[in-house]
Amino acid sequence: MTGPATDVWTVMSTARTIRRFTDKPVDEATLGRCLRAATWAPSGANAQEWRFVVLRSPESRAVVAKAAEQALRVIEPVYGMTRPDDHDDSRRARTNRATYELHDRAGEFTSVLFTQKRFPTASELLLGGSIFPAMQNFLLAARAQGLGACMTSWASYGGEPLLREAVGVPDDWMLAGHVVVGWPQGNHGPVRRRPLADVTYLDRWEEQAGPTLVTEAPPS
Repeated sequence: MTGPATDVWTVMSTARTIRRFTDKPVDEATLGRCLRAATWAPSGANAQEWRFVVLRSPESRAVVAKAAEQALRVIEPVYGMTRPDDHDDSRRARTNRATYELHDRAGEFTSVLFTQKRFPTASELLLGGSIFPAMQNFLLAARAQGLGACMTSWASYGGEPLLREAVGVPDDWMLAGHVVVGWPQGNHGPVRRRPLADVTYLDRWEEQAGPTLVTEAPPS
């Protein structure tokens, strides 16, 4: 399916990562609704120590493209990725083809850098609980409006110093994540996930949960 969706269960179950986008720009009102949804997320002590940086100027996009290029050099050997042959229509080839297209066109799209204030008493993992829900809200709001979105690793690896310097992010703020957003080529979802019964335990590790708890059917 594609296009907007208002039912929360449909939105969550079809919010597939989108890596291929049209040339149509994302208007400010639509993007603004995604950002507003991000601010509705919970954060530790309701501190809301997050900042969202929209990257859309030619200069910002050029830096994003450099960060994407550096990230690709890191992830290729990690995932054993190579550019697929034009005639390879396997699932892995289709996924890799979309990934390479996203990296090749990285400088063409609007994206958002998510940052979180550091606190000396909290680990980065703990602080993630105060920014990752905002990112998830952003992704779901994008899907609800028919947008496509993709979380990237471009603000990590060698891309972090590039983006930090270009944006002017202070040292006491973390670059927590980066999301590319645009109008999708192709359709949304359904997402492919492991069966709930395989990842849910009851009371003790590896204690299988009952069939009622791990039902796969959303409410009607």
